[in-house]
Parts: sequence; structure tokens; C-alpha cells
Amino acid sequence: MKQSLQLRTSQHLALTPQLQQSIRLLQLSTLELQQELEQFMLNNPLLERLDDPLDRSLRLMADGAINSSSQPAENPSSETTVKESSGDEGEGSFESADTSNAEANSTDWGFEDAGRTNKAPEDDDARPQLEAHHLSLRDHLLEQVRLTSRNQRELALLTLLIDAIDDNGYLLESLEDILSWIPPELNITLEELSIALKLVQNFEPAGIGAQSVAECLAIQIRLLPHVPFVTRKMALSIVQNHLLLFAQRDFGKLKKLLECDDEDLREAQVVIRKCNPHPGAAFATDVADSVVPDVIVKRSKNGWLVELNQDVMPRLQLNSMYANILKGNKGDATLVSQLQEAKWLIKNMRQRFDTILRVAQAIVERQKNFFSHGAVAMRPLVLREIADTLGLHESTISRVTTQKYMLTPHGMFELKYFFGSHVATEAGGEASSTAIRELIKQLIGAEDPKNPFSDSKIAGMLGEQGMVIARRTVAKYREALRIPPVNLRKSL
Repeated sequence: MKQSLQLRTSQHLALTPQLQQSIRLLQLSTLELQQELEQFMLNNPLLERLDDPLDRSLRLMADGAINSSSQPAENPSSETTVKESSGDEGEGSFESADTSNAEANSTDWGFEDAGRTNKAPEDDDARPQLEAHHLSLRDHLLEQVRLTSRNQRELALLTLLIDAIDDNGYLLESLEDILSWIPPELNITLEELSIALKLVQNFEPAGIGAQSVAECLAIQIRLLPHVPFVTRKMALSIVQNHLLLFAQRDFGKLKKLLECDDEDLREAQVVIRKCNPHPGAAFATDVADSVVPDVIVKRSKNGWLVELNQDVMPRLQLNSMYANILKGNKGDATLVSQLQEAKWLIKNMRQRFDTILRVAQAIVERQKNFFSHGAVAMRPLVLREIADTLGLHESTISRVTTQKYMLTPHGMFELKYFFGSHVATEAGGEASSTAIRELIKQLIGAEDPKNPFSDSKIAGMLGEQGMVIARRTVAKYREALRIPPVNLRKSL
């Protein structure tokens, strides 16, 4: 084959570092964005942040008194907008639009005034009360051990068992397993461990130290006050022998096994429901993360108004000292590169929030009925519809709507919540799957607890309203709503 040279013209997309950064910032959540920004500022001295995330926090000194020098950096009532300033040191920066107003109101009441009193500094009431240290389940149990133990040997055994209790309050290891790894020279018997466990199970909270759910509930039932003897006996029989049938709500079989009527079984059910199957959960330190909205929807005279949440928008600018050095051609190649990276970041941050706002406005425009009437009025919506309207790619819309939240009069929702598939109706129209899930939720909420609706019954009721939907689809939507099946919703 003869070799030759040819010239061809083609188009291809090159992912430049700036474009890669823009895509990465777009898909980050608010928390991840703040972490990314802090890391970038640690590596690049040319970028500065005008807003301090902790500028409105109370700063305490070592002795617990409020630091009088700590005050808000700006007036909370002043409006903050995003704009681009001229010049090298402010190119593409996020700035305050009303700094003069903040300076004029700097003498207003601040947090530091709350700590000022007329009492002497040595008075205890002159210092703010700080939150007490969180008491763990182990510490709570050990405090009771110190009040009840009679000798060092008993104290050691009780402490040993408490250390084997998990966060829910259960003793997961058997006494035989615990005894197997205790040194033989201590001469501890299984009977001693059993006696120590009985002592632990008498501690607060009730049900602590149980080795199963049935034992945990039985301990609590025995300790419940003002329960008739017959009802207490029946409740103990249920949790010790028929707990699975009780959980499955097979009341017909339970009545046959216990030889009781509906009234007796209902009273035993009330007693069992007073118990806590996780007695140690009250001492857990897990705290759920709060969600901060990226956009806020409000009702105005002209309809629904969409605006960005100013609290999650960082205000950035270039460092003036380094910018002046580079302006006079006194900087090296490293500073020049960092200057360009800082400009890229500011530009990409602005583009990120602009894109989120445009997408949110397009969603609100198409889901007006939802904001006026609730989830039952949701219309079908797909990513392509928003992408074609804004002239963006579907992948961009997917990144924008992931882990971005909108605060509405009906609550907080992820932007993806407003997208859903469609279900055909008998009239030839379309209904949103979100609206159908809300209808299913309303139907189940209004059902008779003694005779709940089955999935087939719900599908038939939706069919009467003109929505063609199969039983398995109803089951899928019901599971997505975390609603139990018909047998678990039945009550006496």
C-alpha cells in the first residue's frame, strides 16, 4: 500500500481544565461546594472570601465569657447580590451591593450585647450557660452501677457486661461466650454472670441488657405500672411466644391461640406498644444533617418568584496585593497561573448559580399547578423538556437537579422531585407518577384500619378516576412511599 499525506477537517470537544472545573462545580451539593472552595483557597493565595461563614457566631473566650470584639461582619438586613466589578483585582468577583448601609448600621444591636450584664465578673450568672456534655448510655449505666455495687468484684462484673452492650441497649454476646474469654484465674462462674445481668436489666432505661427483642419487651412489660394482671399476662405471652404473628398482624390466629376476644387482644396490644424495642437509642449521638435550599420560591403579585438563596452563595474576590504585583509585571509564572485559576473559579461559580436559577425558573414555570394545589396537580416532566427550553444538554440538567434543593410553600424538595414519568388516562391525556403516588397516599390515609385497601382495590379506584394503572405499579409506588402492605396496615 502506497503511503500518502492527507488533510482532514473535523470537530471534537476538548475538555479543558476550565470546562472540567465547571462540570465538577455544577454537580456538587452545597456542602461539597463549601468544602471544595475551602480547599481551593488553601492552595491558592490569590483568592479571598468576603463572607465569613462564622461571622454571626458567638465567639467565647477561654473562661467562657463572650468575646466583645466578635460582631457580625455585615448587617443581616442588608441585601446581598452578585455582580462583577471592574479591574484586575475584582474581576468576576462576588461582592456586597450595599456596603455603605452595613457601615451605617454597624452600631446597631449585636450578639455581644446579649452577654452584657450589670453584675460583677465573678458572679456565675454573668457568664453564659453552655450546653452540658452529652451523656452516653455507658456513662448513664455506670452511674447507676456506682450506686448499687456492694464490692469491687460485683463492680467489675457489672462494668464488664455494660461494655458488652451495644448502642441499642442489647447484650449481643451470650453469657457463655463472655465467660470463655474471661481469665480462668478469676474464678468467675456462669451463675455470677447471670446474677450480674439481672442487676443490669433492673437499671434505667427499662429493657436494657436484653439478649433479644422478646426479652427486651418482656422486661418492660413487667415494669409497666397500673396494668391489670390478665392484660399483663397476655402481653407477656404474645411477646415471648407469638411475637412474629403479632408483627405480621395475624390477629385471627392470635385470638385462636390465646383464646381471647378482640377487646382483650386490643388491650394487650396497647400495653406492648408502650414498650421501646430500642431502649438505648435515646442516648445516641447521631445528628441528622440539615438541608439548605439552593433556591427559594415565593408567591408574588405576578405569580411565583424564584430567587437564589443568598446564604449559600460565597462572595469571592482576588487578593488586591497579589493582583497589583502581577499588574506591574513583578510576579513569577506560578502566581500568574494561580491568578488565572482564581479567575476561572469565580467565573465558574457565577455560571453554576446562574444555571441553577435558570433551571429552577423553568421547573416552576411548568409546575405552576403544583405550587398552587400541591402534589396531586403535578404534571409529567422529563429532563429533555427543560434541556430543549434552555438550550442545554440533558446531562447538564441532571447534574443541576441532583442534590440541589428548592424551598417551597409545600416544603423542601430536591429538584429531581419535579421530574416524573407519565401514566396514560382513559381520556387520552397523561398523569404524572408523582401525582398518582400522592393519590395513593391520600386513599390509604382515608381507609378503614379494620378493612384496609389492597393494591388491586387501589388500582380499581384509580381506574374509576380515569387513570390506567396496574396492580404491580401500585405496589411499586406504595413501597416508594414506605407504606406497608395491606396485612401490616390492618388493626383491630
